[in-house]
Amino acid sequence: MERSEALFAESLKLIPGGVNSPVRAFRAVGGTPFFAESAKGSKLYDVDGNEYVDYVCTWGPAILGHSSQPVQQALEAAISKGTSFGVPGPLELDMARLIEDWVPSVEKVRMCSSGTEATMSCIRLARGFTGKDKIIKFEGCYHGHVDSLLVKAGSGALTLGQPDSAGIPASLATETITLPFNDIESFLAAVNEFGDDLAGVILEPIPANAGLILPDPEFLQTLRQRADEIGFVLIFDEVMTGFRLGKAGAQGILGMTPDLSAFGKVIGGGLPVGAFGGKASIMDFLAPDGPVYQAGTLSGNPLAMAAGKAQLEELEATDAYVKLEEIGSQLEAGFRKRISDHPELPMKFYRVGSMFCLFFTKHEVHHLEDAKQSDLELFKRYFHHMKSAGVYVPPSQFETNFISSAHTNEDIEATLHAFDSFLGSN
Repeated sequence: MERSEALFAESLKLIPGGVNSPVRAFRAVGGTPFFAESAKGSKLYDVDGNEYVDYVCTWGPAILGHSSQPVQQALEAAISKGTSFGVPGPLELDMARLIEDWVPSVEKVRMCSSGTEATMSCIRLARGFTGKDKIIKFEGCYHGHVDSLLVKAGSGALTLGQPDSAGIPASLATETITLPFNDIESFLAAVNEFGDDLAGVILEPIPANAGLILPDPEFLQTLRQRADEIGFVLIFDEVMTGFRLGKAGAQGILGMTPDLSAFGKVIGGGLPVGAFGGKASIMDFLAPDGPVYQAGTLSGNPLAMAAGKAQLEELEATDAYVKLEEIGSQLEAGFRKRISDHPELPMKFYRVGSMFCLFFTKHEVHHLEDAKQSDLELFKRYFHHMKSAGVYVPPSQFETNFISSAHTNEDIEATLHAFDSFLGSN
């Protein structure tokens, strides 16, 4: 870690906290973050020559693994033609067709440059379409650092939100109602209280920013039913789950149809990207046809479109989702067997497709408050033990792990061996 430690010391002088995104600072686990030198397939290599089996996968986009050949080739071809044009290009149409073909709820789509931009645009569009102001979100669902959505719950389930960050006006936060995820009763009470002023409800259909939390199907069906009855816009944030859990994302495997969806990560092939889409009747409220303004200099950037298109086409051509499920099942079986052999330790394992999380708690996790009961000191020991064994998992209990189609049986065996070693040390 000598070079990483030196680089981080220098970075602290130049960049707030030494990082360009907070979780990279390792504050939740302690120690010095490592600096990456390169990545290939399922492996990440740091500047000190260490190799890691990578379960962060750049926080989701690297579904084919790092430096995927089809993505690299597409980028090389695209960059030879130019990096940005400021006018429409054919690749934007190709990406729009793919998204609309793969996700039945999307009739029209617009590209942007980040997941945060996508969710922000969904909220503005919902307000413009309905002419109303209030938004419901759920604890543990992170939708980027949007002022309206970076809000925490107050003391009661129906308490209007308070800003979760400095720099957010309290007056804006009061337009956001934050409720417990999977809590039908609290949701119905909020709708009865604020329904006349409700523009939209936004959620991760499978929350992946508080660990990994599985939804109650009845909860999701209740949201859809009330949206149809009242007329608010139901928004699925699929920045994490979109195109990772299947061609139609979480909504496909859950059998749900939102009004709007936000996407990102996988559709950029590792480049900055975002997208949002849904019913044509709502999307047509966007400028230049409608009164809701949204724009971006790099929206539909040809490099991101080329990389994303190549990645989606490769996922389909290689039946990658089948392989991802097989690898995920193998990893899950290994973890669950070992957890059952150590009932003295507080551990719960959750997985859906190529996403998984190990919570250090004895209780089932249905919402954020359950996740917050996890033993964070035990997680810290787990993180550092796995890292020292050459397995890189997210540096926070409240993040999701990702598998790529480049992960091998040998990677799984190495991961389970490292976990065995951790269990033996406790």
